[in-house]
Amino acid sequence: MIDREWKPNVTVAAVIERDGRFLLVEEHTPDGLRFNQPAGHLERGESLLEAVAREALEETAHRFVPEYLVGIYQWTRPQGDITYLRFAYGGRVEGEEAGRSLDDGIVRAVWMTVDEVRATAGRHRSPLILQCIEDWRAGQRHPLSLLRHY
Repeated sequence: MIDREWKPNVTVAAVIERDGRFLLVEEHTPDGLRFNQPAGHLERGESLLEAVAREALEETAHRFVPEYLVGIYQWTRPQGDITYLRFAYGGRVEGEEAGRSLDDGIVRAVWMTVDEVRATAGRHRSPLILQCIEDWRAGQRHPLSLLRHY
């Protein structure tokens, strides 16, 4: 029998690299302060591309323009209660809205080298953070045309 009640949480994430540094956020979580990509849930009525641009702006005050799909990731939390289906996008930043307040729970946006990201792995929200960066660094850049929004 199929469990029609269960659904994965669809999320988006922005992989943003500038001058060898990646833009992450430090945020409050039930497990304490954690690092994450600018990321969040797909909201009713929006496309995945709209969602990732919105989340990046809300969490970092940077205007993100997605240019590539880095990958699609399925991850179930160790507690086994929530499964995430993450669509990670790479792209560019077209400016920052200085003085813009960040989403509730976001402490700060921070640019980190890949070595700094690796060194903080114990404080990552999930293993997807480093995996998305490693995939980006390995050249994973798929055309946005892979996804269609109707």
